[in-house]
Amino acid sequence: MPLSFFTKSRKAMLARCRDDYATKMRLKYAPYYHAMEAQTGTNVRLDGRDMIMLSSNDYLGLSFHPKVIEAGRAAMLRWGTSTTGARTSNGSRACHVELEERLAAFLGREACHIHSAGYLSCLASVAAFAQKGDVILADKNIHSCLWDGIRLSMATVERFSHNSPADLREVLGAVNPDAAKMLVIEGVYSMEGHIARLPELTEIAEAHGCFTVLDDAHGFGVLGRQGRGTADHFGLSDKVDLVCGSMSKSLASTGGFIASSRDVIDYLRTNSKQTIFSAAISPGQAACAQASLELMQQEPQHHERLWANTRKYRALLKSLGLDTWESETPAVPIVLGSKERVYLFWKALLEKGVFTVMSIAPAVPAGKDLIRTAVSAMHTDEQFERIADALSYAVKRL
Repeated sequence: MPLSFFTKSRKAMLARCRDDYATKMRLKYAPYYHAMEAQTGTNVRLDGRDMIMLSSNDYLGLSFHPKVIEAGRAAMLRWGTSTTGARTSNGSRACHVELEERLAAFLGREACHIHSAGYLSCLASVAAFAQKGDVILADKNIHSCLWDGIRLSMATVERFSHNSPADLREVLGAVNPDAAKMLVIEGVYSMEGHIARLPELTEIAEAHGCFTVLDDAHGFGVLGRQGRGTADHFGLSDKVDLVCGSMSKSLASTGGFIASSRDVIDYLRTNSKQTIFSAAISPGQAACAQASLELMQQEPQHHERLWANTRKYRALLKSLGLDTWESETPAVPIVLGSKERVYLFWKALLEKGVFTVMSIAPAVPAGKDLIRTAVSAMHTDEQFERIADALSYAVKRL
């Protein structure tokens, strides 16, 4: 192709980006990429103002726990700040192996592998095992990381209605029975707050010979015994072939994990590009995750406080007549139906010192534009009083 093609394309692309950004600035419509200036627990400072963080995924509130902080500090003193390499070459450390063994045991799995990002783990959980000619059955509302894994796999994808066993059964009825099949679902859907209908879904999957992948990023630490997740919550750990998730939520760290049988993890480590070629998680973050995992088992008060706060918060939203999309978990959306209403509501909360996150189509289905909020075990009664005042103000503004 002639150079003019690339030059013109480049100019058009830059102009499109510039015009889109300029439009948002003119509308003062810039609710993303805010940089907090300070934080202590659920208190943050933004633009010189103290605010309540109401959209963090620190469900158990362990990111400021003294034992977690000390574990990270001790690991950095021992191992340095980074491994500066991939696990396949020079990046593997004893702290990685120990964390993997403890996570596997906690989840009742034979083996586990940790990645430097939850996105990588969830993407690899699909891309490493499905291939062209296979069929993937995917809930329409799964996370972007899982969709990217599906695209990379080059498998045929069949979508079914969100959390609908009936639709999954109908879709499977039209699929070649001899094809290798994978079911891809989430344990807790982070935008909706819904818990997967795992008993019905896994029963259908088993009847059709599906390999089941469960992204439990928002179920881990929240559901099940001591936070073992959605499969444990239903007593169905043996019906799920692979569990993946993030360590940046209940484990108060960064990175992700995949837990499964020994054969599955060995295959992952020798066939997944995301696993082979990505740098290892830092020793400090591995230590923080391990300390959090221990606290989940030793200090049940964090889990109890999380659910007490969740019940209090949902009751507050119900009293104001707000639509929470029938959320069942600490991930609680406030559905407002249009991006204009969402922006006004978000801005009103910000004015009153409550920080939340906007989620609009296509990140959520059309007509389900929402404010994404999340409850933490660290939220206090005094903070909930301030949150109640801010919500009442935002409702009146609409």
